[in-house]
Amino acid sequence: MNKLNFLEYYPILDVQDHVIFASNGNVILGYTCDLPEIYSLSEADFEVIHGIWFQAFKSLPVGTVIHKQDIYHKSSYTSEDLPNTSFLEQATANHFKGRDYLKHESYLFFTMPMNKGMSTAKYINPFIKYDKGICKTVDRQVEQFMTAVGDAVSYVNNSRKLQLQPIDIERVENLTWQYFNGFNQGFLTDMNLNAKEISAGDHQFDVLAINNEGCFGELVGSSKVNDRFTSDDFSFHQGFIDGIGLSLDENHIINQIIYLDDKHKWRKLLEKKIEELKKSSNFGTQNKVILKKIEDVVAQINEDETSKIIRGHLNVMFWAKDKDKLKDIASKIKAEFKELDMLPYYPKGEERKHYILNSFFCHASNFSNEDLYVTDLKHALCLLINNTNYKSDATGVIFNDRQFNIPVLKDVWDEGKRRIKARNFAIFAPTGEGKSFLANNILRQYFESKVRLVIIDLGGSYSKFAKLYPEDHIILRYEQGKNLGINPFYIESKADITPERLEDLSIFILELLATGQEATKAQEVAIKKVLRHYYLQARDKTYSLSGLYQFVDNRKDQLLKDLGIQERYFNLYDFLHVLSEYVGDGLYSFLFNTDADQTYKIEDKRLIVFELDEVRDNKEILSVMLKLIKSAIQRTIWRNRAEKGIILFDEFAKQLKFKNVLESVEFYYQAIRKQNGAIGIILQSINQLPDNSTSASILENTQVVYSLHNEKGYDELKKRLNLSSHDLNQLRSIRNNLSGKRKYTEMFIKIGKTSNIFRLEVPKEVFAAYLTDGQENEAIMALYNKTGNMEKAIKAYVKDM
Repeated sequence: MNKLNFLEYYPILDVQDHVIFASNGNVILGYTCDLPEIYSLSEADFEVIHGIWFQAFKSLPVGTVIHKQDIYHKSSYTSEDLPNTSFLEQATANHFKGRDYLKHESYLFFTMPMNKGMSTAKYINPFIKYDKGICKTVDRQVEQFMTAVGDAVSYVNNSRKLQLQPIDIERVENLTWQYFNGFNQGFLTDMNLNAKEISAGDHQFDVLAINNEGCFGELVGSSKVNDRFTSDDFSFHQGFIDGIGLSLDENHIINQIIYLDDKHKWRKLLEKKIEELKKSSNFGTQNKVILKKIEDVVAQINEDETSKIIRGHLNVMFWAKDKDKLKDIASKIKAEFKELDMLPYYPKGEERKHYILNSFFCHASNFSNEDLYVTDLKHALCLLINNTNYKSDATGVIFNDRQFNIPVLKDVWDEGKRRIKARNFAIFAPTGEGKSFLANNILRQYFESKVRLVIIDLGGSYSKFAKLYPEDHIILRYEQGKNLGINPFYIESKADITPERLEDLSIFILELLATGQEATKAQEVAIKKVLRHYYLQARDKTYSLSGLYQFVDNRKDQLLKDLGIQERYFNLYDFLHVLSEYVGDGLYSFLFNTDADQTYKIEDKRLIVFELDEVRDNKEILSVMLKLIKSAIQRTIWRNRAEKGIILFDEFAKQLKFKNVLESVEFYYQAIRKQNGAIGIILQSINQLPDNSTSASILENTQVVYSLHNEKGYDELKKRLNLSSHDLNQLRSIRNNLSGKRKYTEMFIKIGKTSNIFRLEVPKEVFAAYLTDGQENEAIMALYNKTGNMEKAIKAYVKDM
């Protein structure tokens, strides 16, 4: 058979759920493999996964054929899954559309072969149809097989490291069509199977295999050192054969086939083979190598009760449009095997044809003993591919994967709280590494997905991004001697005097009084009584801090008696003395020198920036400003708990210089739990957070961590965030590329317990929108001042680049 029309020789009789009845009599249970992301696994993780596979497979029935098939197909990124509405979203989608990457599909098939014998003819027609005894329905033998496989799959899935999902009929049909159509797209073709070459349509095929004991070197392992990311002071690991996985950026398929055999029968056969090798008169070097390997296998069988003897076959099929490219791919694969101290077999003619045909999942039982190595199951499982492409969530913030720089959506909000219980986040990076750039990228995408933003900024890093949305943003900038127009005491009617409002105002006043001691319940009750009395009895209806002060001062001789409050719970003179600084001609009276509350201005704004750059070094004013902002947020933004919201503290370290400021920020973390929101902080170093209980509480409630490159190291980050050793190795492996065609920064992102390194590459338009200083920023702002439109300014700037 030199020409194959697979429609004429269709290899599948029927598919019932995920049970495939092949025309050659085999019954196959198929699954798709959901594997961890590449670079996310540590050396210990690879060991654990190896153990999971072993425990799952070791009890399967003798005669079972396990076929893991990993298909790598060169593809172009379509941008179809990216949002494409706003100016910056469209620029992003266009920037990445058409980018090349390697798409990975991973399958696992369990075959109950028609013929369970240990000896198979060298060449079998894989398309032979058995008329007798073929299973078209599920009989008792098949039921027992399905139960055993089901137990194995359940064990794998319960590990949570890997997930196997039953394959559906559409996937089976598509896989079959792709395989025998030579992975050509848009047309049907025949497969040419002659001695000189194997081709289908535009593609020529070849294969390299590990098919006997002599192909192996001294050692295999569940993982090996990744030379690309390993340095003198740490080791970064990858799967043992990952070099022929995603790292081989070519069209190819890795087939690993395992025949589960009777251990005791094999012990006798191997002992007989050892005797034959020892007696051989033609005892050459190769025979000595094979003898040693077989003796090792027998020794392992005798010493290890858990050992499981298997016959195995590993091959790498690959295809290209011309022979020179095919030779180039073969050279790459040989080089990778050489790195592993493995010597692949290069089949030709009839042998090559059958290797390719039998690597289809329905035919995996057709390999003869001459095509199979004999070893222990644990040894063979080292040759599995255990990771895959970066995975995109259904929604989220766009980053880029580390392998191909294509967009990856990461759900760092986690609506269903599957990965994190608190969605608060922190960004760590020294000056100049791009903290604000990253924050702009995260917040802009949140904003465009209808999340409300409040940014408390001491550095002026967000005004340009905000100006892209003229109707939706407001920037409230503190200027010396002026207020922000926030009057937390203002009410429009008596209906506003709710228990929640009085609770908030009592906390506000107690924070202003700042006694240095935690307020007791009795003191809080006393303050609330005074506030309620003020709102019900005051003649002046322009409610304010000044009005409250005058009300208490005018009634100081009788107030406590009228309200039944003991002096130890409300110190009138301390109250009047401290608050005198904020009223009348007091030093900070300007902060509250407003009557009607102006916070209505922010009620309908979804992007609110408080720029407090001028007050960053004034403890008193900064502290009061944060309290006023908190008051405004409570009465406007947090009024609707169904609305998503984020509060970001940029230049956080400067806000943390003062103890009462840290405590004020902690309040946000406590209050945010009641809201559908998140808190974000930006720090140059985690050491800028004081090592105390307040900081510990903040870190405990921060479950999304971003870290950019830090040449000083990450040991303190590991210590205070309880990062794993692999997290630390990931951090140490960060490499930026700020030159060349594709500029990007790398960052560590940890969401709950999962972590990986991501890249941030953006189009020119997005880059321009996030710039915060320098000549380029000045040029864009000059264009903005001229046009009054930030989008037009950025377009004009990019056009001239």
